[in-house]
Amino acid sequence: MRATPVIEARGITKEFPGTLALDRVDFQLLPGEIHALVGENGAGKSTLMLIMAGVHHPDAGELLLYGRPIKPRDPHHAQQLGISTVFQDLALAPNMSVAENVFTNTQPTRSLGFIKYQEMYDAARSALATFGVDINPRAPLRNYNVAVQQIVEIARAITRQVRVLILDEPTSAIGERETERLFHVLRMLRQRGIGIIYVSHKLNEVFALADRITVLKDGKLVGTLATKETNPDEVVRMMVGRELSHLFPNRDGGKRTPFLELRSLSGVGFRDVSLTAYSGEVLGLFGLTGAGRTELARALFGAEPATGGEILLEGRPIRITNPAKAMAAGIAYIPEDRKRDGLFLEMSLRQNVAAACLKALSGAVFMRPEREEALARQAIGMLQIKASSLGQRVARLSGGNQQKVLFAKWLARQPKLLIADEPTRGIDVGSKAEVHALLRKLANEGAAVIMISSELPEVLGMSDRIAVMREGRLIGIFPRDEATDELIASHALGTATNSVDTKGGSGDGR
Repeated sequence: MRATPVIEARGITKEFPGTLALDRVDFQLLPGEIHALVGENGAGKSTLMLIMAGVHHPDAGELLLYGRPIKPRDPHHAQQLGISTVFQDLALAPNMSVAENVFTNTQPTRSLGFIKYQEMYDAARSALATFGVDINPRAPLRNYNVAVQQIVEIARAITRQVRVLILDEPTSAIGERETERLFHVLRMLRQRGIGIIYVSHKLNEVFALADRITVLKDGKLVGTLATKETNPDEVVRMMVGRELSHLFPNRDGGKRTPFLELRSLSGVGFRDVSLTAYSGEVLGLFGLTGAGRTELARALFGAEPATGGEILLEGRPIRITNPAKAMAAGIAYIPEDRKRDGLFLEMSLRQNVAAACLKALSGAVFMRPEREEALARQAIGMLQIKASSLGQRVARLSGGNQQKVLFAKWLARQPKLLIADEPTRGIDVGSKAEVHALLRKLANEGAAVIMISSELPEVLGMSDRIAVMREGRLIGIFPRDEATDELIASHALGTATNSVDTKGGSGDGR
């Protein structure tokens, strides 16, 4: 006999101004099940998740918890019902202690309302030990990386007697080692009978973890499949409505010339890095969380100072002391957090596309609106950005279209070197293929591209050469034709038995 769903959506419909986000969608989550929810950006995944979390209310349809109708009024009410959501943008207080974050609004108190701090610290330590994490519950949460912060958020949900745990892109900001730890925890929670909704664009994770997969497209239910009875190609076809025969574009193997050379470059989070990036190639930069990849990228863009070593562009030494100097030298940077560091979310698509080249779009005194509009229209056509108008706020665009706007902003400057830090983080499989094609097109047109990624299949699929960092140091550089999953991963983890020359020979990959 089939178990009663822990939570069920029946005919859920939700409309926003100009958009039918959900159209009579059905969904069931069983006790002790990990159920993946997948679809392209704009498919309706987030809206369904937010309705279950009490953030939005459906226009039609109903939610049931163990067969009984429920109407979550707000996120707090949803938590009282046993529905907890861990959003991609973590809802934590970094200046408060770890324990205070675990027990937000649920601190153990005495009769007069005073908090029992020692009891709270002990309970927090015990809750986190379940995850294999031994950290100081008294320390400010800001002392710990995103992976630990995410575990704190999940621990908070569990301490509230969660029955439904909803995870929104839970591995978007963590590396492979932390992902494996998270998977171990989720499997443990499944054994306890907790139902888990896993929202992700990473199909390799979905197939490694989920019991069933539900696919949404354009606000409609496409279907629900048992994971063991399907395959990634079928799921992609359901998501995008077409075959993606080439997720990664072909490498052309054309002529390349040195553009960027680093000689023993050091800075905050990295040291003694020597490598060359060539015009006409995609250089993949791989490493675990904390390897120093982003810190190196920020130093190359002048966002953080280099403390030693030398940078050469086209054979000439240069000191890059700020982003303006990097931009003047032809360097562009796509940051890993597009919402925080890359876009002006409350400004229009047109204004965001123009943001990196205001001088070129202005007259003697004022901006030239017709130039700004022409540039934005060109970007929409070239990158196939889906927006209601040039004036649409970027915050209202899907994640994939936001990423395209960020690319458009920098491509307008026709960069000689593009550094793309996690360029496909949080976007769907169709948009990923478009971003990959864009990076390859840029390289084919003569730019040097450095692509930082935590996804090993992406690094192997996109790169002409692969540089591996660990603990702030460059460990090796490998030609793509010689690289394997095991080779790259073993160097990133520090388990490789052979050493690699990072300054020349096989390490340079030429």
